[in-house]
Amino acid sequence: MWFQKNKWKIIVPVIIIAVLVGAFYYGGNAPGSKGWEVGGNEPTVSTPPEVDPTPTPVPDKTPEATTTPAPDVSAKPENTPATTPEQTTNPEQTASPEQSAAPEQTPTPTPTPTPTPTPPQPTMEINPETGKDKYLTDPVPEGKPLPVEPQDVTIGSTAYTCTISISCSTINDNLDLCDPAKVDLVPADGWILQPITVTFYEGESVFNVLQRVCKQQKIHMEFENTPIYNSAYIEGIHNLYEFDVGELSGWMYKVNEWFPNYGCSRYQLKDGDVICWVYTCDLGYDVGGGYAVGN
Repeated sequence: MWFQKNKWKIIVPVIIIAVLVGAFYYGGNAPGSKGWEVGGNEPTVSTPPEVDPTPTPVPDKTPEATTTPAPDVSAKPENTPATTPEQTTNPEQTASPEQSAAPEQTPTPTPTPTPTPTPPQPTMEINPETGKDKYLTDPVPEGKPLPVEPQDVTIGSTAYTCTISISCSTINDNLDLCDPAKVDLVPADGWILQPITVTFYEGESVFNVLQRVCKQQKIHMEFENTPIYNSAYIEGIHNLYEFDVGELSGWMYKVNEWFPNYGCSRYQLKDGDVICWVYTCDLGYDVGGGYAVGN
């Protein structure tokens, strides 16, 4: 009676439990899906199916789209230099002193300046028969500069300085011998040109400087070229000529207190020379240069 009245209350729960057990046993994570068998507390691992030992044949070629040939690392590529340890060195690695040191620079040799050729020293050839050179010049005293022929000189561009003056003070002591028409030309102190320092150029002579200074200072000067002496001969300065104060009067020059015994065109100047033009009334003896005229 009780069962008849309550059988559905018993059957329905049993069915539900059976469905849940079946779902649990055969579900994705249930033991039954993994080959376990219910029976005791220890799970039983089911035996996997036997594998056919015959290998599945592999096709000879794999489609080109999916095949990437493995590079042959053992073969050296053509025209590719072998990598050396120095080339594979970590670039961040500190270089050795030999590698990091700057290459030694060979110093550039300083060019040796070419020395300026020394001009040939003048010589004086004396004719043993006459005792003079070919321009009738007596031998020059030892230690004094030899004459330099104008035709052998090239005027350079190097500038030097010298001092030059022009004096006729001896005329004041011989006014009684002076041409009356020239007396007013004689300065009271005897200076036609007081000493001044002027520029001259390498190779120039006493005559070159006198000619230029007289032109600059507007001083009259007259000369004559005398081939026999190979020099210019000064006839007059400041309108005072030779023989204006007697038969032994005329112009002479001295350089550094020495009266050369050759013409002013042949005396080549040196830096710092002191030139004095003086008027003599006694063939040089009244000015200290009597020897220069050969007496």
